[in-house]
Amino acid sequence: MSTDDERRDGTPATVIDRLVRATNAHDLDALVGCFAAAYRNSTPAHPNRSFAGSAQVRDNWQQIFAGVPDIQVAVEAQTVDGLTVWTEWRMTGTRRDGTPHEMAGTIIFEVDGDSIASARFYVEPVERASGTVGDAVRRQVRDAPTGTPPGAVAPTAEVVSP
Repeated sequence: MSTDDERRDGTPATVIDRLVRATNAHDLDALVGCFAAAYRNSTPAHPNRSFAGSAQVRDNWQQIFAGVPDIQVAVEAQTVDGLTVWTEWRMTGTRRDGTPHEMAGTIIFEVDGDSIASARFYVEPVERASGTVGDAVRRQVRDAPTGTPPGAVAPTAEVVSP
């Protein structure tokens, strides 16, 4: 558990630091305590994954802690602009079946007082087998269905991680 002085500082960066400490300690209550009850999560690359409420945060992380019991997170870069905190995350661990768990990406947080009010979530599983950027561009262009509007991206196989 976090002490009162660790939990309450009032600066947006401190709220994110508290989130990282709670996550790495696998302290579910402290982690959920970093989020406002009416927290809003937007996942622009996967809109159907967006949600509202800290109860869903609890459910998500309860599953993650159970499925990746040694998970650790790191914020590799961070920029604060007023109440907005731009962060680059790396999440690593080993799933119960022995396979590596690795995710990376950006989370843009909006902090209100001592809690996270909202986030735009751009974290994805790290994938190392699909080839070069040229390979990926060719797949995106080649695999676009006939009649796809300009700018639309063809659906691709997706690896889903907790």
